[in-house]
Amino acid sequence: MKRPAVFIDRDGTINEQMGYINHISRFVILEGTAEAIRILNRNQFLAIIVSNQSGVARGYFPIELVNEVHEHMIDMLKKEKAFIDGIYYCPHYAGGSVREYSISCNCRKPDTGMVRMACEDLPIDMSRSYVIGDRLSDIELSQRARLKGILVKTGYGLGDLEYLAPYSPFQPVHVAEDLLHAVRWIIENDRQDTRYEHGE
Repeated sequence: MKRPAVFIDRDGTINEQMGYINHISRFVILEGTAEAIRILNRNQFLAIIVSNQSGVARGYFPIELVNEVHEHMIDMLKKEKAFIDGIYYCPHYAGGSVREYSISCNCRKPDTGMVRMACEDLPIDMSRSYVIGDRLSDIELSQRARLKGILVKTGYGLGDLEYLAPYSPFQPVHVAEDLLHAVRWIIENDRQDTRYEHGE
């Protein structure tokens, strides 16, 4: 049976935006993240991470560090009884210095490759699914994938909202203070949509 999903950006949305996370000590989970994931878990939404990690292609850190950070993140969230259903990341960048990853791809956001990969792996109801991120590129991803996009004010969110959004064709369906507020809005919005569909 298909379930709705929330595709969540990582840096600036799940964890503090520190530029490139080139050491595991720089990975700091934002307050409210575990609670947000728990709410998704309880309401049968798939919680899926989609993250650009071009630092691999740029030679700033090895791909093993990305995997180490994700294992660390999963462990931290599990201790708070919060569970991630899938993690997808793009290590590519066409202008990078590491030949193996210095390619043009269809997975780097705002392209939709990571969403498509998730749909191949998991039973996703796209009609009820969302994207949450701190960049307008996340909102562009949502529209390319025909999903609803929410911009959070954490990370680069405030800057993108003030300086880029007024001139962008890609607009969020909602702006939230952080991931927790975004998830609460999604659950309430989904309940309203469900009641409307059932004529309640």
